[in-house]
Amino acid sequence: MSELVTGEAVALELRPAKLPSRALAVLIDMVVAWSAYLAVTLGLLAAAGSLDDAAVAAIAVATFVLVLVGVPIAVETLSHGRSLGKLACGLRVVRDDGGPIRFRHALVRGAVGVVEILMTFGVVACIASLVSERGRRLGDVFAGTLVVRERVPAGRTEYVPAPPPWLVGRFAELDLSAVPDGLWLAVRQYLTRMGQLDPQVGWAMAERLANDVVARTGAPAPEGVPPAAFLAAVVHERQAREARRAFGEQGVGVAPVAGVPGAAGTPGAWAGPGQQPGSLAPPAPPAYADPRSPAPPASYGPPAATPAQPPQPAAGPAPTPPPASEEPARPSTGFVPPA
Repeated sequence: MSELVTGEAVALELRPAKLPSRALAVLIDMVVAWSAYLAVTLGLLAAAGSLDDAAVAAIAVATFVLVLVGVPIAVETLSHGRSLGKLACGLRVVRDDGGPIRFRHALVRGAVGVVEILMTFGVVACIASLVSERGRRLGDVFAGTLVVRERVPAGRTEYVPAPPPWLVGRFAELDLSAVPDGLWLAVRQYLTRMGQLDPQVGWAMAERLANDVVARTGAPAPEGVPPAAFLAAVVHERQAREARRAFGEQGVGVAPVAGVPGAAGTPGAWAGPGQQPGSLAPPAPPAYADPRSPAPPASYGPPAATPAQPPQPAAGPAPTPPPASEEPARPSTGFVPPA
């Protein structure tokens, strides 16, 4: 199993293809390619029977290069590393970082494959595959590729909890280039499993990981920020940078949270300073709370009992409204309306 760590601190478990499966895939490809080569060659020779020997030799060489070299390169480029034989055996050619190959990778593999597969009948490729730890031939070494097995059971992907809204974007200037992939993977594994840990053990593990990240970045963690929240914010910043690098500045937004405009996270999962009353309820999650801290304030607990109100005097009967025909009294002004 070959383990690669992506920009999101996710470990890709790639299973390299070994010699038997690769040899079977190459055999299928060679049978198809040579059959197509012979058919095209016979057709061209029958159509160009009146040409001289030099023209026939040129046509033979051009057919060899196009059918046995050009067509496999084009197939691997268009299918992203899956030829007919690899598709039948469940294999795929990928880059060393786990991404799909491009034309330059297929070109190098095809050019080197002419020497180690076609001209030596696969002897050089077999020896290189047996010597290599991941079963790579010389074409894979020069092209920076790897043949992996696709038909493996897929594992369940755990999601990293979102950081507190008041920490999103706070570490935009932090230098994360010195943090190794192994530490990123450890931080991600802790964040996805911290709810299953004992509070004391989880707090100590978060402090140790936060200290390792601080030692690598050279910048201290903010005062008063729990170590687990600090780790979640740093991982979120790394993922945002990878997304901007892959997709550009446009199209990379922050998911809103109920009650906190423009913040990212799970509603009610974090409590940030400066929130307006009645906006987002700040329940303190036990995974991020310091087990050594005192009891939470009364505002996080059940609502206090309402004090008893003094008895109000009994209301008397409501006054009877005047009849509709009765007009209110008017002040005497000396003016008499006409009859």
